[in-house]
Amino acid sequence: MAELTFDNIGISHLQACVPKNTIVNRRYTDYFSKEEADAIVDKTGIEERRFAKEGVCSSDLVYDAAKKLIDENSIDISQIKFLIFVSQTADYKMPASSVILQHRLGLGQDCMAFDMNLGCSGFVYGLSNMYSLVQSASSDDAKGLLLVGETRSRVYSARDRKTAYLFGDGGVACLISKGLKYGKSHFDLNSNGELENLIKINTGGSRNPSTVDSLTMEIVDSHGNIRTEEHGYMDGTEVFNFVISNIPKSVKSFLDKIKLPPQDVSFFVFHQANKFMNNHLKKKLRIPNEKYISNLDRFGNTSSVSIPLVISTEMLNNTLDKSNTLLCGFGVGMSWANAMLDLNHTQIGGLLEC
Repeated sequence: MAELTFDNIGISHLQACVPKNTIVNRRYTDYFSKEEADAIVDKTGIEERRFAKEGVCSSDLVYDAAKKLIDENSIDISQIKFLIFVSQTADYKMPASSVILQHRLGLGQDCMAFDMNLGCSGFVYGLSNMYSLVQSASSDDAKGLLLVGETRSRVYSARDRKTAYLFGDGGVACLISKGLKYGKSHFDLNSNGELENLIKINTGGSRNPSTVDSLTMEIVDSHGNIRTEEHGYMDGTEVFNFVISNIPKSVKSFLDKIKLPPQDVSFFVFHQANKFMNNHLKKKLRIPNEKYISNLDRFGNTSSVSIPLVISTEMLNNTLDKSNTLLCGFGVGMSWANAMLDLNHTQIGGLLEC
């Protein structure tokens, strides 16, 4: 594992944005029966998701979130020296969406901007990179803008039972600042590329370029699931086995290394995969109900957006102590990451719908 510790860096502001368009999974029956939809929802726990309307990209969702954050909190944008955009559904293969966002947001040309192509662990990875940049900045008032956005609804087939009811869209903006009040933050980052095939879009990149055939819908298994070679696919059984075998051990090891007893964790914020998987994690780690927060039922699996979206919806107006908030992201790669943060001083904006 890669272990990182930071002093006096924290999330000063957080703003989430989701599309207004709500998909009710029990009525998502264009290709499947009501009985099939109900069975999937009962297992996954995902009642609703948000889908971006045609023409709206991940960068649009994070732009709206960032504009609201900046405008409502009177942020001096001349102090924003770093911008990271975390997404696997970027606008273009080139240029990087982060550079376009730097211009759209009116940030200075002295702002470093780059993209990170990571999925379910991406928020924690992106946060660790931004903490490092802000801590290294020569100016005490230098700030970083971490933008995390996904339009996952566009990359999975609506005719594949394994993925059709899981994924939704959203975007989050986080402002990272220096300040003694934030104290220490700890990160633990991991990867195992040997398992690259568990969650993948195999075609459409440089190794397997797009062809006419790769865009053709076809039956892909004995269950009658249908997708193209350019849709995402997932080996659900093996993903579950990986997560249950590795994530509880990873969390326990992380807590041991930072010398924090599990009972002293304020909140556990996990990537929102599905109810079946997350309930197993909760049980294996013996997490009390009052310390486990989730919005999976209302937004589904939003990949890299899921952790900050949970913070945005479930910690808004929550006056309980958040000094030891554990974040845990895991998924495509395979990659996984933990963080321990003090969120007592994070200003959370109300959920923006656009």
